[in-house]
Amino acid sequence: MLNMLSIAKSALRPSLARAFAAPATRMSLHTLPDLPYAYNALEPYISEAIMKLHHTKHHQTYVNGLNAAEQSYAQSPSVREKIALQSALKFNGGGHINHSLFWKNLSPANADGGNLSDGPLKKAIERDFGSVEEFKKKFNAATAAIQGSGWGWLGYNSTTDMLEIVTTANQDPLLSHTPIIGVDIWEHAFYLQYQNVKVDYLTAIWNVINFKEAEQRLAEAAK
Repeated sequence: MLNMLSIAKSALRPSLARAFAAPATRMSLHTLPDLPYAYNALEPYISEAIMKLHHTKHHQTYVNGLNAAEQSYAQSPSVREKIALQSALKFNGGGHINHSLFWKNLSPANADGGNLSDGPLKKAIERDFGSVEEFKKKFNAATAAIQGSGWGWLGYNSTTDMLEIVTTANQDPLLSHTPIIGVDIWEHAFYLQYQNVKVDYLTAIWNVINFKEAEQRLAEAAK
């Protein structure tokens, strides 16, 4: 009888061990999102060559870097090593977040890109900046003034219930506001076509801004 009990207990041990074991960590890898339009769809304002390079090379690099950083973070045995990985997580994670937003931020000119219809977004821009043209002027001036690489943003401030122009350096994501419109001012976003004339790029991009997407973001943020 004792032998039978011993055998039964032995048989249960693997099941109990599995039941109380810590669950295995399975990391879901980030992937490069598809563009919602063809690479040449934003021409003549943003060239096909820029879009291919920007999407398949630069954004893919941020995705790869983020996956590598997250994997290293999960496997790091010490707090010191985890702290050392923060800059890689911030840079590559920000790059992935910003670019995923940026692609949706754009729309071909023949598919309503650049068209800001009457509605909540236009009213908010006119309220907070005086006019749409004045907003674009202020946005372009602030974004062109970024030293080095970065992003220009139209952000929603939930505290004041107002739209504000904000800039961030490098690939820092916009955390102080809800991003409504973001414009990449890294050289890889424009140099092949506009060379060092950032103002021409900033003037042209308004022809392919997806204002419908921006208005949806504002509606969600203002709830």
